[in-house]
Amino acid sequence: MPELPEVETLRRQLNEIIVGGTIICTRVLDQRIGNIDGLSKRKVMSVERHGKRLKIVLDGDIEVLFHLRMTGRLYWSADNELQPPHLRFVMTFSSGRLFLIDPRRFATVSVRARENQCLAGRDAWMRWDPAVLEDASRGRKRPVKSFLMDQDVIAGIGNIYACEILFRAGIHPCRKACDVSQAQWSRIAESMTAVLSEAVSCRGTTFSDWRDLFGNKGEYQNRVHVYGRKDQACRHCGSTIQRTAIGGRGTFFCPHCQAL
Repeated sequence: MPELPEVETLRRQLNEIIVGGTIICTRVLDQRIGNIDGLSKRKVMSVERHGKRLKIVLDGDIEVLFHLRMTGRLYWSADNELQPPHLRFVMTFSSGRLFLIDPRRFATVSVRARENQCLAGRDAWMRWDPAVLEDASRGRKRPVKSFLMDQDVIAGIGNIYACEILFRAGIHPCRKACDVSQAQWSRIAESMTAVLSEAVSCRGTTFSDWRDLFGNKGEYQNRVHVYGRKDQACRHCGSTIQRTAIGGRGTFFCPHCQAL
């Protein structure tokens, strides 16, 4: 699933292409998306992001909200190339077409009034006060990794980056969120900023499906410390990276650097 760095990559790339442009037309190819009406002749004012969600803001205080979910991706075509497989939605400009491609058909597109800005969770890439994290985790006995991935609390972190953030902070992913001290939350907050910033600079992580707006792979997979590295040596201490399941998701950690 595209996480914050992948969606931020799309935001930056789209910002260079479509801001100031006018939508010529839209076309829905999958009725699961529903009707997308009233966008023709509207001008793009900005492209924004909140957590894992992308917003194209139009004149008239209208915004188009994309949530890519499991396998959704956005692809920009500047010419008349053939329609790609698994195409679900097209937004056409004079300079090209924005395709929503999604083999599993979980991605969503919605149009809403700009003033309706209620999106759950505070964005993960904002500067976090450790006291706020400690307060939010008070009484929560779920693993800290699950807490970091709760989009109603922190928007934007998924499986890959939760593993990497906790490794950098030296926190075992199975530790109960309520047992994490404020000093440890401080390390987690610093790690959130560092990991997400580095991943954005790499245009995200490609282990399987992820591609940026132009079909290119990300590069952060070349820098991960624990994710996907089961039975390999920790780059910091040499211990063997282990894998467990938390909330049904594969979770990678170093038993020495992240002792429970």
